[in-house]
Amino acid sequence: MTYMTDIDQYGQQSTMGQAEHPKILTPALCRAARGFLDWTQADLADRSGISRSTIRDYEGNRHDVHRATEAQMRLAFEDHGVVFITAESGNIGICCKAPGQSSS
Repeated sequence: MTYMTDIDQYGQQSTMGQAEHPKILTPALCRAARGFLDWTQADLADRSGISRSTIRDYEGNRHDVHRATEAQMRLAFEDHGVVFITAESGNIGICCKAPGQSSS
């Protein structure tokens, strides 16, 4: 998202604001992680502090979520044993945390 442009001390134009970062938690991956933990949308809402309607709309591809919202949902999943992994292809998947592995 571009907020404004700036001209630096060398006369070069640059974009100000936050850089675009790809989201790790896609709607499909969110549904998969919930299924992995056998959670309902209400369970995720309770554990993440995100409203159930936001989760429903995100998983239904009705709207995107902010990075902070994504981070809250990911943290809830990770705190309950889900690990997000990146395959060689760049795709992201989930698996369970190894026994004895800390959440840090």
